[in-house]
Amino acid sequence: MLELTAQPLTREAFAPFGDVIDTRGADFFPINAGRTKRYHDLAKVETLGEEARALISIFVSQPVEVPLTLDFLERHPQGSQAFVPLHEERFLVVVAPPGDKIDPSEVRAFVTDGRQGVNYRAGTWHAIQSVLERQGEFLVVDRGGAGNNCDEHPLAVRVTLD
Repeated sequence: MLELTAQPLTREAFAPFGDVIDTRGADFFPINAGRTKRYHDLAKVETLGEEARALISIFVSQPVEVPLTLDFLERHPQGSQAFVPLHEERFLVVVAPPGDKIDPSEVRAFVTDGRQGVNYRAGTWHAIQSVLERQGEFLVVDRGGAGNNCDEHPLAVRVTLD
């Protein structure tokens, strides 16, 4: 079984897998007569294939126990998938680079601080939604349309926190 300790999520560490969605340190410009800051283009939404479209959903997830034991990772080869917590929920992020196989030496685990969201690039392997402490609500942006957009790969992983 692959043993991982989740590290704090940073833009730099997560860059090979996608985008960290966080207003802190991001550029913005004023809109609505100066009353609103627009943090523009925080993540790249990918929708590949015919009849593809972006979907916006709300996921309500039950908390996981730590250490977290996983039996598989999944990927969405035809589109990105973004998760943004709506109520400052912390969650675990387990990822591996895109490809037909998963190299255990390239699997990484991160823990968000509750204000950060993530956007998995198309094809990036990732764990199921793994909210900590309490039930979580997440704004999810992903791909809808024709074609299979979910693959699973068996992999035994155990994730702990410091």
